[in-house]
Amino acid sequence: MRREVRYGSELIGFEVTTNSILKDRIRIHVHPNCQVEVEAPPDTDEKELSAGVVKRGRWISKQLAQARSAKAHALPREYVSGETHFYIGRRYKLRVSETNEKPGTVTLKGGTIEVTLRTADKAAIRRRLSEWYFERANDYFERRMATVVSGFTWIEETPKFKLVTMKKQWGSCAPSGVIHLNPWLIRAPSDCIDYVIAHELCHLRERNHSPAYYKLLTRHCPDWQHRKAKLDGIAELILAE
Repeated sequence: MRREVRYGSELIGFEVTTNSILKDRIRIHVHPNCQVEVEAPPDTDEKELSAGVVKRGRWISKQLAQARSAKAHALPREYVSGETHFYIGRRYKLRVSETNEKPGTVTLKGGTIEVTLRTADKAAIRRRLSEWYFERANDYFERRMATVVSGFTWIEETPKFKLVTMKKQWGSCAPSGVIHLNPWLIRAPSDCIDYVIAHELCHLRERNHSPAYYKLLTRHCPDWQHRKAKLDGIAELILAE
């Protein structure tokens, strides 16, 4: 449920997510989509939530202004040097160069993703960069799947996964038990990637989003609501093409 509090002349709307790991304090996050999230222990008093938002009102207002400004100036990707691209939650500057010596390469160098092509036109850059993301996603998801599934003691064998480009989903679980993961998830922070994997692993036991399902998800990923809110907050940025 959405709550609202007044800070000066501004009405701040916020969503509450619960995290059983938190004991006696709340955390406030302002996401790039201008969503204000208050992460709190279960059964936190409503007055305490509102008071916490008011106490951090000045900081929240400043973060919202910055998020709105960044959103207003967001443009479709042009695939030119200097443009920002994401990889495992970090922002990287794109650097494009043409050469006959190293055609079709993509490398990470510090805070830069460098694309080298014979002909560096937009379509070629986009295609090669997409291939690189797919390659990276396949390798990284395989490793994270093995790590996350190790905490699911009731799963005897690590399930297979397949990269599937999806417009409105980060993942899905097929009736056969194969997990589908959106390759663009590789642009998200690692904790968000782990959340999506855990989400789909839970569907191996509970097919629907029933109370039993969410109980299982909370057991394996206690702060899943925060991770989901975080992923939703950056979805527009990391899915931009």
